[in-house]
Amino acid sequence: MTKLSVNINKIATLRNARGGETPSVTEAAIKIQEFGAHGITIHPRPDERHITRKDVYDLKPLVTTEYNIEGNPHREFIDMVLEIKPEQVTLVPDADDAITSNAGWDCEKNMDFLKSVITEFKNEGIRTSIFLDPNPEMVKFAAETGADRIELYTEAYASNYSKNKEEAIKPYYETAVKAAEFGLGVNAGHDLSLENLKYFADHIPNLLEVSIGHALVSEALYMGMENTIQAYLKRLAKW
Repeated sequence: MTKLSVNINKIATLRNARGGETPSVTEAAIKIQEFGAHGITIHPRPDERHITRKDVYDLKPLVTTEYNIEGNPHREFIDMVLEIKPEQVTLVPDADDAITSNAGWDCEKNMDFLKSVITEFKNEGIRTSIFLDPNPEMVKFAAETGADRIELYTEAYASNYSKNKEEAIKPYYETAVKAAEFGLGVNAGHDLSLENLKYFADHIPNLLEVSIGHALVSEALYMGMENTIQAYLKRLAKW
């Protein structure tokens, strides 16, 4: 089945709003894995407004499933990831002041840079994924960077799901098919939720992993974290 990686940035945001250590990011990661999630995702930013540098290191020995670190590959980020050696690093071209990720890479334009960064990570045995808009034409350039996977940026799908889900998913399906042609694995994330996930997972070929944070943590406020994770796993199951 498609793996579920839970992004815990929002738990860190809640903690930081009050100060102190409540809710605990590390305990949340432990419990989320106990409840059945296949991985933990974090997206540290330079201003540490949610996940802090300390969190990145504190989580390392506690993530026994898959540790996925997302971020814009500035030198400081690269060095931190090389030291932590997570199972996966996801490269996202977000500005330092971005509220959340809002675009995928132009791999053609940034080819030399991405090749250099990805080489560093792969030399240390770290799987690499590139955040990508649903554009089949960009896939060949993503493959040329040496990345192992692409992560489909799914905000447009989520925004248009209730209007016309068939049209909303079409470019994602086409991009995933093209990724398979180039031997790239497919991840996905951004605004996926209990409402729209099953249709996406059922229609995207070779979908290896979804990374979900904001919706999952929000839904857990009403349903409880364990129930919410189980509900997500059911939507990802292939019967």
